[in-house]
Amino acid sequence: MSVALNNPLASLEQLETTVSRRDGISQDMEEDLRNLGAELIQSAGILLKLPQVAMATAQVLFQRFFFMASLKEFGIVEMGMGALFLASKLEECFVRMTHLITVYDLIIRKMKGQSIKVPLDAFSQKAYNLKNMAIAAEMQILRKLGFIVHVQLPYNHMINYLRILGLEDDQDISKIAWNYLNDGLRTIVYVTHEPPTIACAAIWLACREQRVKLPCLPGKEWWLLFDVDAINFQNVAAHIRRLYYKKLDRQSLPLYAKNQ
Repeated sequence: MSVALNNPLASLEQLETTVSRRDGISQDMEEDLRNLGAELIQSAGILLKLPQVAMATAQVLFQRFFFMASLKEFGIVEMGMGALFLASKLEECFVRMTHLITVYDLIIRKMKGQSIKVPLDAFSQKAYNLKNMAIAAEMQILRKLGFIVHVQLPYNHMINYLRILGLEDDQDISKIAWNYLNDGLRTIVYVTHEPPTIACAAIWLACREQRVKLPCLPGKEWWLLFDVDAINFQNVAAHIRRLYYKKLDRQSLPLYAKNQ
């Protein structure tokens, strides 16, 4: 990855042909697995009562990782656990490994329609295997990303931009835009675009949904105030909107790598 000032971004070459696609995984399958992996991280983070910044950081690290590694070699469960464990340290809201694997096991069993009455036995072979997977995954993330794990998120940008645009008091716009930022974490946009672009995309989508006209500024389009290109933020918006038109078949998607 090329290291930008704020965030490491995927290169054009990485975007054109990802490691997973070189391994024979289709673009649709890769999108679905990235989506589900990020969704599992968010669900686990909520149950663990982690702050949104930790869940978002974990999802960005997860998405970055799979530009450096193949979904054929690494599964979304192990890498999701590893990313969330690492992010909890980076954001200083450390989560215990036992709690992490117990929550992941609960979510996966529920998703598969299995009984969740009895929680994971922390001393079982299954728990031991999950712990080892999470620890190994964290190390793989650090190694593949070259220990470059800084993540800058667009939430503060969005809040500041709404204030500048005179929309800070519109609770509906703020809430919807925030949700779009969260949904964007299930796509690759946080690895392809800088935070200001993602923030503008969320504001634009929220205003379109609420039929709120963004202010016209003398001699300047509103997004130019934030040094953002219209094509770029509309591209981000298109990626996010794709999520709502594509059904995710959680039951049939492989949670673990094929070589495991």
